[in-house]
Amino acid sequence: MRQEQTGNPWRTLGSRRVYENPWISVREDSVVRPDGEPGIYGVVHYKNTAVGVLPAEDDHVYLVGQYRYPLGCYSWEIPEGGCPEGEEPLEAARRELREETGLEAESWQRLGEAYLSNSVADEHAVWFLATDLVPGEQRPEGTEVIGVRRVPLREALAMAMDGRITDALSVLALTTYALDRYGVSPPSSGGRSVSGAG
Repeated sequence: MRQEQTGNPWRTLGSRRVYENPWISVREDSVVRPDGEPGIYGVVHYKNTAVGVLPAEDDHVYLVGQYRYPLGCYSWEIPEGGCPEGEEPLEAARRELREETGLEAESWQRLGEAYLSNSVADEHAVWFLATDLVPGEQRPEGTEVIGVRRVPLREALAMAMDGRITDALSVLALTTYALDRYGVSPPSSGGRSVSGAG
């Protein structure tokens, strides 16, 4: 068995930006690989933090559905969007919940964070639980045509397990919430409550 090594085994010789738009940039690095051979490494940099919101009430959760252009298919997922640099993730979460579902929440809990595809990208994600929901008017962006469904939590979990929900952030949020709700998360890893005042 190979011993764990935490140092960087890669050596970067040079770097060039090959593409950029308002949301991402792509760079290509000339590297010396861990085996000593020369190579290249492409890295996608995300300019926004991904923020997800799981709205929950009475053993039900709200999902949003929309056509996802990169995949060429319709996707059921939790409300989510981008948090630009300088904005707090909780503020972005409130905005996305309101825009995509029309809901507002009086109680918020930060459930987790992760890097979504760390072999090729630095996309960082944070997700929240939103409860004590107040209905309002949906206000999607011009790029969004969004459906909203209220489903039992167990059905949403089944959708995440059987492939009807494939969005990584949604799967993470649903499973994190379910583990916490049903008492199988480690005692020291509980989510942090955050202020619902806005």
